[in-house]
Amino acid sequence: PRSAAGFFYRTTLNVLSAGFLFGVLGMFVVFFGLWFYGRNLPDYQKLAAYEPPIVSRVYAADGRHIGEFASEKRIFVPFASIPKRVSNAFIAAEDQRFFSHPGIDVFGIARAVRNNFTGGGKLQGGSTITQQVAKNFFFSSEQRFERKVKEMILSFRIERAYTKEKILELYLNQIFLGRQAYGVAAAAQIYFDKSLDQLTVAETAFL
Repeated sequence: PRSAAGFFYRTTLNVLSAGFLFGVLGMFVVFFGLWFYGRNLPDYQKLAAYEPPIVSRVYAADGRHIGEFASEKRIFVPFASIPKRVSNAFIAAEDQRFFSHPGIDVFGIARAVRNNFTGGGKLQGGSTITQQVAKNFFFSSEQRFERKVKEMILSFRIERAYTKEKILELYLNQIFLGRQAYGVAAAAQIYFDKSLDQLTVAETAFL
C-alpha cells in the first residue's frame, strides 16, 4: 500500500510538473507571438480621420441630376443616421457577439474550425466585424496565417481605441456589396433606388 501510494504521489507530481511546464511554455509562445507579429503593424489611429472617396454628382444649370462619377460608389452615412434594423441585420449575419467580444470571438473561431473539419465545403474564418475592418482598411484578402494573426492583434488595438458604434460605422460604410457599391447607403440606392430609411426588412436582409 505504501509503495502504491508513493507511486501515485510521484505520478501525480510528475503530471502536475509537466502541466506547469507546458503552461509556462504555452504562455511564452503566446507572448512571443504577440510581440513578433505585433511589430510594425499599420497605424490604426488613421481610422479616426476616415474620409472615404464618395460619388461625385454632376447637375445641370436647372438643378437636374445628370450623372455620377466614381471608382467606388459610396455615400457616407454616420452611425447615428443608419437605421437600427440595418445595423442589426449585419450584426446578426456577420458577428452576433459584436457588442460583447474584445475584437475576436473565441466561440466563433471554434465554430469555424469545427465546421471546416466537418463541413467539407467553403472554408470559414470566424472573423468578427472588427477583424473585417482591420482587413478591409489595412490588409489584403490573402489567406495566410501571418496575416490572420496580425489582423487579430490589430483588432484588439482598434477595440481599445474606438467605440463599438465607431467600428460599426466604419464597417457599414466601407464594406463592398457588389456592383461597385461600397457601403450600405450606396448599395440601397443601386439595388433598390432607395435611401436606407426606406428599405423594407426583406430588402435590408438582402443587403
